[in-house]
Amino acid sequence: MRAWVAKGLFMALSIMLAISLLAQHGCSGERQKRAVYLLVNNSATHSEQFDKVLDVTRYLLGTLLPGESLGLARIDGESFNETDIVARMTFDLRPSMANAQKRAFLESMQKLGNNIRPGRYTDITGGILQAIEYLNDTRASQKYILIFSDLKEVTRKGKVRDFPISFNGIHVVVINASKLKSDNIDPAEYQQRVDNWVKRVEQGRGTWKLLNDLNYLHTILE
Repeated sequence: MRAWVAKGLFMALSIMLAISLLAQHGCSGERQKRAVYLLVNNSATHSEQFDKVLDVTRYLLGTLLPGESLGLARIDGESFNETDIVARMTFDLRPSMANAQKRAFLESMQKLGNNIRPGRYTDITGGILQAIEYLNDTRASQKYILIFSDLKEVTRKGKVRDFPISFNGIHVVVINASKLKSDNIDPAEYQQRVDNWVKRVEQGRGTWKLLNDLNYLHTILE
């Protein structure tokens, strides 16, 4: 009798342990969910590098898993608004549906490339604020903002953009930051723009990375 009781108790404990491990595994998987938002400067200074934007997008589409999220927006308007959003998707948990969504995302990206128009303005701050809002809504634990820009913010006179931003752990990655013609005359001008953005991101409790070599794309989502 005691043997049966002991055996039953052992089985119950084993089941409880298995349930606990499964729960922990599920939570761990949730903690690792990623969300990425791309901000693309479609202005004349960056349009010639759009093929590199496509390369990064293809890499992300091949890397992100079902349940993870990807967004894309332009930052070449005088003030960022909803019309600048090109695509936002949380990929379906069903692989076949997720693959269809990824194809649709790439098509949206290619349409953006086919309609590049020079822009007078670049509202990087407005794009970042919208990206942060979207990333937080996804409830992902690992959040990334990828910026394709020369980092020079140009807005209409009177627009206030010099204020703190709360990144709260979001990783900001600037990819292949192009330089302006004036940077060739005074390289310190480019470095000053980079330093200003580094300071702004880190003061907002975010992390900063500048990636100019696409051979290291695998380091983006670390």
